[in-house]
Amino acid sequence: MPDSHAPDESGPTGEFSPDWLTLREPADAAARAADLVGELPGPVRVIRDLGCGTGSLGRWLAPQLPAPQHWIMTDRDPALLKLAADGMPAEVTVSTDLRDVTALTAADLAGTDLVTCSALLDLLTAGEVEALVAACAQAKVSALFTLSVTGEVKLAPEDPLDQAVGEAFNEHQRRETGGRRLLGPDAPAFAVAAFERAGARVLTRPSPWRLGPALSTLTDQWLRGWASAAGAQRPDLALGAYLTRRTAAVPHASVGHQDLLAIFE
Repeated sequence: MPDSHAPDESGPTGEFSPDWLTLREPADAAARAADLVGELPGPVRVIRDLGCGTGSLGRWLAPQLPAPQHWIMTDRDPALLKLAADGMPAEVTVSTDLRDVTALTAADLAGTDLVTCSALLDLLTAGEVEALVAACAQAKVSALFTLSVTGEVKLAPEDPLDQAVGEAFNEHQRRETGGRRLLGPDAPAFAVAAFERAGARVLTRPSPWRLGPALSTLTDQWLRGWASAAGAQRPDLALGAYLTRRTAAVPHASVGHQDLLAIFE
């Protein structure tokens, strides 16, 4: 079942160590659509963070919300839950919930004002997203889902293989694994439609990663993970030479994501 350890678009396949999550945190914070926070219906006092990882979303969002706040950090990795709880601002209270986020129900959301997550939806199946939307709808809880991958990658300077690598990567993100067909880059549009069917007012914003020489370590690791997943999907691409070219001179990259705010009124 998905959590912050599942492979995603942004790192070496399968690598969701605390070091990787820490490395990507500044790019995540810069990419998220801060204006959506101003659209949240108040008051927001109790926030449940799904697949919280090390708590980077909480560290970004908590300072933008009024006090008091109580955060329920939710993940299936106990080590990450401890890091998340320990790393939150001192002004908020925190509890942890060790669970598979796909099993969340409306009853679990009783007393919650906001459900939030980061880089999660593309790791879910259609049925899992529908179940999560249904739980939010039944509980009448707003949802702020950030950094869902859209499959749009632009590199500068361009390379003749960029398009083929991107297409293979997106195919990999839609793969079936463990009997689950992942939504991958189809997740943002699917989630918007599901929330609208459930009666929510939905706002979306683009939230692309901006990578390049200024974030050279992150860009290098993202490139290696991106190409590795593409190569796993399309071994015929023979991406060794491509990756050598790309990592020899760090390119500028825009990695497409979307933020979504769903409000039940």
